[in-house]
Amino acid sequence: MSRTLYSYYRSSAAFRVRIALALKGLDYDYAAVNIFPGVDEQKSDKYRSMNPQGRVPFLVDSELSLGQSPAILEYLEEAYPSPALLPESLEARARVRQLMNIIACDIHPLNNLAVLGELKSRFGADDAATQDWYRHWIRVGFTALEAIMAESPGTYTHGHTVTLADVCLVPQVWNARRFSLPLDDFPHIVAADAACRELPAFQAAMPERQPDAPKA
Repeated sequence: MSRTLYSYYRSSAAFRVRIALALKGLDYDYAAVNIFPGVDEQKSDKYRSMNPQGRVPFLVDSELSLGQSPAILEYLEEAYPSPALLPESLEARARVRQLMNIIACDIHPLNNLAVLGELKSRFGADDAATQDWYRHWIRVGFTALEAIMAESPGTYTHGHTVTLADVCLVPQVWNARRFSLPLDDFPHIVAADAACRELPAFQAAMPERQPDAPKA
């Protein structure tokens, strides 16, 4: 079976998929797509002919081609159910999806490169303003996430087993640190992130470990 992930090393959405693939022990070919403004390989005719949305990540798994990281994560969970990244009970699965979506649906869409680019090009925001915007929306999302995690604390984002919520959390914390957001108010988030970073699958998926990451 052929499997290819189209990815950019610093994309948090692609980061999620890399973590899930590593946790499930799935081999894949890494196809780098440089989405940095001014390079914009994702906008090329060649890439859009394969992925009309022109974004990363994009997974080709045998006959299936799929974009959107939440859809890819759910697909991987159903197609390759072991090890499970969703809990057994209906209620617990719903809670994990709630935690996932605070990140994937509330925080991330406001902070992706397309939005930051529009803030600069259409509204004249400078780097300081866009970074303040970025930190603001992470802080808003993390405040909600921290409160929900505190209701039922565990080793990870939900309980004592890694779930898709952790797969989404770690990339967002990586971004928070990259943009110098203080995390002192989010002890449950910091603890879950630290626990995940001890695991080889998370380490292998880190941006600095990817083939397209700048060499030191």
